[in-house]
Amino acid sequence: MAPPRPVLDAFPPLRAWQRRALVEYLRRRDEDYLAVATPGAGKTTFALRIAAELLADGTVEAVTVVTPTEHLKTQWASAAGAVGIQLDAAFRNADVHSSTDFHGAVLTYAQVGMAPQVHRRRTVTRRTLVVLDEIHHAGDSRSWGDGTKAAFEPAVRRLMLTGTPFRSDENPIPFVRYERGTDGLLRSRADSSYGYGDALRDGVVRPVIFLAYSGETRWRTSAGDELAARLGEPMTQDLVAQAWRAALDPTGDWMPQVLRAADARLTVLREHGMTDAGGLVIASDQQSARAYAKLIGQLTGEKAVVVLSDDAGASGRIAAFAGSQQRWLVAVRMVSEGVDIPRLAVGVYATSASTPLFFAQAIGRFVRARRTGETASVFVPSVAHLLALASDMEVERDHVLGVKAPDEGLDDDLLARAQRTEQASDELDKRIELLSATAELDQVIFDGASFGTPVGAGTPEEEEYLGLPGLLTADQVATLLAKRQADQRAASKPAGRPAAPEQRQAPRTAGERRVLLRRQLNTLVAAHHHRTGLPHGKIHAELRRLCGGPPSAQATIEQLEERIATIQTF
Repeated sequence: MAPPRPVLDAFPPLRAWQRRALVEYLRRRDEDYLAVATPGAGKTTFALRIAAELLADGTVEAVTVVTPTEHLKTQWASAAGAVGIQLDAAFRNADVHSSTDFHGAVLTYAQVGMAPQVHRRRTVTRRTLVVLDEIHHAGDSRSWGDGTKAAFEPAVRRLMLTGTPFRSDENPIPFVRYERGTDGLLRSRADSSYGYGDALRDGVVRPVIFLAYSGETRWRTSAGDELAARLGEPMTQDLVAQAWRAALDPTGDWMPQVLRAADARLTVLREHGMTDAGGLVIASDQQSARAYAKLIGQLTGEKAVVVLSDDAGASGRIAAFAGSQQRWLVAVRMVSEGVDIPRLAVGVYATSASTPLFFAQAIGRFVRARRTGETASVFVPSVAHLLALASDMEVERDHVLGVKAPDEGLDDDLLARAQRTEQASDELDKRIELLSATAELDQVIFDGASFGTPVGAGTPEEEEYLGLPGLLTADQVATLLAKRQADQRAASKPAGRPAAPEQRQAPRTAGERRVLLRRQLNTLVAAHHHRTGLPHGKIHAELRRLCGGPPSAQATIEQLEERIATIQTF
């Protein structure tokens, strides 16, 4: 017997962006619809409401949802069941047909790629809506993309969802429309877009504060050479990659110092309004994840939950953690995308992955808002590429065909292999031997602006930033960070005599000069904000538009000087 149709009145109220997109969808009734919405915005609710509408009016008889992971199958089936749509998360390719007890099934892209004809027959048998969750995964491999296209071409409707920047490769994504721009390149076209900046203004997501840690690292290469570098300083891509890996080595001092700071921040959040706040460490491989969990136990006295593979036990551990009061979760792959743990509020980005796609997936785990004022804090290595991604949180990206992605010289391919096998890479282990690594707080990034000057780990100056109240609006975060920076600057000046004007200071190194210029630029941006009411991020974005160059966290001395001169003319 077929299950009853869902009752539309049973749905929770929709958010403004969901209502607008729903009205547009029902008005157009196109076969294909692409909705791009930031993590935490409510893509699942939006898709289920469309499914309910189409089931209720008889447009479709069945629903198929395709997800990247096994864990998300369970999550989708649970969310759908709560609104009266019964989806079979245990469907196997060998079953061939869905049970009549269900409105449809939840599958993975891998499952579809292995037997596309099975799912094509299911799609042909009943008028079907196919929801392709995180659609960019259909381009992960040719078999997944070809399988998705072959299986679901006969569908009456296809709804595609994504919450992250699109892929950096040139694999066309099935059912996504591409339009040629004036530069001759093909770009994906979304039918509905709701970015992080929009969601932040609407109070749908949390403000994210990035705490970037630099520090001195020393290592020995496989050739026996001993090298030393400071994270955040200009160097070749190869040296950046090696210094980054050295910092993340659990046997050094960098990771323990950063984990100690992250746990201190978690304590502050728990003591000031977010009583169940949780933390997540995102590791590159299984071996590192276990080592980080051991460090957390030693530092905090509380065992961390470890999720290492995409199996049934991992899903249970994630669900148990989501509903518990435990402080820390350590994961390699399972929590990188789509998994909903709203209490996650502190993150440690302890991986050498560098693509915009993976970074956005990871940060998306911390932005889901529950009530007004909640903030998220993410600890990252002070690596220029990561800092640029942190500064560009509000940038929306399309999938562009015809442009080769730049090679950052980092470990994205290595991470992809680690995620598939969940094993440490022998190649990585042999490249370098850690000699030492220490950490210091380099800067704090919020709303595209950089705050603070380098301070040592464990110092009172670091505690000033770690102790920011947990419940703050975006404007309050910017105001408090500016005040912390001003206090830090005042405390660094000799007592008993007036401070020299900013322009008379003679920093000894290029690094010191950049810090002073960043600070001066932030002061001018804050003053312009108070005069005009424009958000700090919009002012920085306008300066970048006029002057060119990367966010201020990575800008050169010349670029910072040009922006300072420009804003002084506003």
